[in-house]
Amino acid sequence: MNNRLAKFKDLVPSTLPFVEGKMDGHKERKNYSIVGPGVAEDSKQFVKIAMPHSFNLGAVSAMPKNGSGLHSHTTAEVFIIYSGKWKFYWGAEGKDETILSAGDIISMPTNMFRAFENAGDEEGLIFVVLGGDDPGIITWVPSVLEKAKKTGMALLNDNSLIDLSLNEIPKGKSILEPISEEEIKKFDNYKLDQLEKFICKNNENSKQVNKINDNFDLIQILGNKFENKEYAPLINQDTGFNLSILKCNKGQITNLKFEKPTILFSRTGKWEIMIDDFQCILNPKDTISIPINSNVNIKINEQEDCYLNCVTQI
Repeated sequence: MNNRLAKFKDLVPSTLPFVEGKMDGHKERKNYSIVGPGVAEDSKQFVKIAMPHSFNLGAVSAMPKNGSGLHSHTTAEVFIIYSGKWKFYWGAEGKDETILSAGDIISMPTNMFRAFENAGDEEGLIFVVLGGDDPGIITWVPSVLEKAKKTGMALLNDNSLIDLSLNEIPKGKSILEPISEEEIKKFDNYKLDQLEKFICKNNENSKQVNKINDNFDLIQILGNKFENKEYAPLINQDTGFNLSILKCNKGQITNLKFEKPTILFSRTGKWEIMIDDFQCILNPKDTISIPINSNVNIKINEQEDCYLNCVTQI
């Protein structure tokens, strides 16, 4: 079971995970692959839980005014704000934006360019859930690739990352060409009022709470199922996974059983997790992968309400 437990303090981040990693506004950032490889372009990225789950979990920490460049994914990308204040902006020119804070969640539609930046005064952290075992490659807006090349960084035509200041282009490979203006027009764009249906603010979560027992509340964010019961989600979007939040300060749930790949990761609080005869404590930012059809008990004893995230394959 220890290979299913990811203590955040033991994770090894990549400090140059993507092609824009040497650019101002992007270089003071760390990328973590917790479950699955994610979409990092760093071939040496450390992956803690490598077994397939049909989704990936990663995290990004960044200093103020740092984050990601405009890019697009072919699979779902859901951001869960752990700490700090973050600006999310989108569209090929990044003109539309919103500010999110701890506990807020945004599920970005596919086929659109998006980026994020730490808009706070200190280092912040976000978790990212990506759909699929292989979330595919990233498509960058041309300006990102052009500016990155000036720092020595480039992508090759197989989407591998190369530092041109240290390495020569391998024989038989070439630098990836930016997409054309015609290709850019094929990507979707959204105004803020259109994207708001994919945003769940932390202070709005309490509007739709489901009682699991006398002490535990469930907030269903994405998908309509937690364990073997159905609940109405706050965000109606097909991502390929359920995202649920358990809320409690003192109490326990016993005899849970998940029929599909599932992970639990703590946003706040110390959670005692018993999986069959294996016991562990999830501190904030820690993750555990639950073996299918095992017996799961969850317990907490804190002074205030704490939150435990649950992601399950649909």
